[in-house]
Amino acid sequence: MADEFEFRSKREAIVETGLAMVEGDLTTGTGGNVSARTGDSVVISPSAVPYDEIDPADVPVVTLDGERVAGDLPPSSETPMHTNVYAGREDIGGIVHTHSPYASTFASLDEPIPASSYLIAYAGHEVPVAGYAPPGSEELAEYALDALDEETNACLLRNHGVLAVGETVEAAHETALIVEHCARIHYQASAIGDPVILSDQEVDELIAGFEEYRNQ
Repeated sequence: MADEFEFRSKREAIVETGLAMVEGDLTTGTGGNVSARTGDSVVISPSAVPYDEIDPADVPVVTLDGERVAGDLPPSSETPMHTNVYAGREDIGGIVHTHSPYASTFASLDEPIPASSYLIAYAGHEVPVAGYAPPGSEELAEYALDALDEETNACLLRNHGVLAVGETVEAAHETALIVEHCARIHYQASAIGDPVILSDQEVDELIAGFEEYRNQ
């Protein structure tokens, strides 16, 4: 397990990201959840606690099998989805699950968010839709991982919301914000006419450019 300092910093990041999700209209109330991986452990937001009432010291820590090993509060009911994604994608260090309204609208329509904005490249070639399963179920965890291939950093959970991932929880939150922005642009453009969709080659060039920008 990681040292105490690393757990403390991850717990603080969970609380800060949860508050940012609410302030940025990515979720409401106690909706959504946030996690950060530390070695073979996952620091994850607690279940059914308002983000402004969470003390970092109480944020639960679980193993990749979902067993709580630290923290006084029960972990999110969506823990299986988080741990399954971490187990399947070793490059991921942070996960944010939101109920942002525009992206959730496309999730309810069972429609991916295409590359009508160049910013989609933060998430991949599009934001695909994972199949529906009850929240908190192992089946939903499997559907989410299936939708997140190595080049995809966000997916829609059908009739539910958004799952965004990144190297850190801060990166995952940024991707969640961008997904909501892209969803809003595509919704508005579709209401006016037929959005022009970028080609796979054009998106590939954008992905390479964003990667170079991050590594500067």
